[in-house]
Amino acid sequence: MEIGVKSDQYFMIQAMKEAQKAFEADEVPVGAIITCNNQIIARGYNYIQHLNDVTAHAEMQAFTSAANHIGGKYLRECTLYVTLEPCVMCAGASYWTQISRIVVAARDYKNGYSVMNKQVLHPKTVIEFGLLEDESKKILKDFFKRKRK
Repeated sequence: MEIGVKSDQYFMIQAMKEAQKAFEADEVPVGAIITCNNQIIARGYNYIQHLNDVTAHAEMQAFTSAANHIGGKYLRECTLYVTLEPCVMCAGASYWTQISRIVVAARDYKNGYSVMNKQVLHPKTVIEFGLLEDESKKILKDFFKRKRK
């Protein structure tokens, strides 16, 4: 039985499931997955509070897992799906992985890498914004609303 090509929406839904795990763990709900050849090879979600590690962002978790999966540090034929625009640290890490493509649900106008107005992604990396943006914003708003109670 041949399995069809999965859509960007399918993969972003998987990243949203990772964000839900972060939400349930009382972490800022950001989720990420990395695909290669139409298969999920890595998953990650924010785990900063539990690890007491400021670098434990969803993307960083996924980069480490993907590198271990493929047995190398370069993710040239891979796509990162992430529910919130990467921060400068995660964008910088994506540069070093040479990841081919990044698909982002929601922009982060406060802490996202794009606020720097500098090229921090690898020049060959393609980035796309807005897939399931409303869903990503909703889980973030729900999380912070819960925190303010």
